[in-house]
Amino acid sequence: MKLMFASDIHGALPAAERVVSLFKQSGADWLVILGDVLNHGPRNALPEGYAPSQVAECLNSVAERVIAVRGNCDSEVDQMLLHFPMTAPWQQILTEKQRLFLTHGHLYGPDNLPPLAADDVLIFGHTHLPVAEKHDEIFLFNPGSVSIPKGGFAASFGMMDGGKLQVLALNDQRVIAEVTINP
Repeated sequence: MKLMFASDIHGALPAAERVVSLFKQSGADWLVILGDVLNHGPRNALPEGYAPSQVAECLNSVAERVIAVRGNCDSEVDQMLLHFPMTAPWQQILTEKQRLFLTHGHLYGPDNLPPLAADDVLIFGHTHLPVAEKHDEIFLFNPGSVSIPKGGFAASFGMMDGGKLQVLALNDQRVIAEVTINP
């Protein structure tokens, strides 16, 4: 299974368009959106190309291939514009060997883990910081933010292909971080 991950779009149309374009080119089975889809939130400056209703239209073009979770800046009003469910606080994807626990990161995260078994993967956004690492017995993966990157990192997204999780720069797909989860 090949998955693409995007987090913290925050209503930025250029970022959403780039995500959808890369998703269509990638051959990924699913686009996993890790919350903070349409609203920029009170702690963030307006991102470049802030156009929430157009972002919804853009993402709706691939709605049948989206798995999404709710972020701390998402609301029921946002759901009214989106053609895919995005109000669940978490989702899970089961592979042959492990569980991928998908969440935004404000409820569950590295400092507040859900119950996970050895080699499970916590996939989260929220911090806008890319992470791909093994921590104790589990894996942590954060694709960063496609619109408002922090920590000096480039805008980024994630890919899972086979047993490898990668954080890739949105503009040139250079690898920012990676971890092998299925040796």
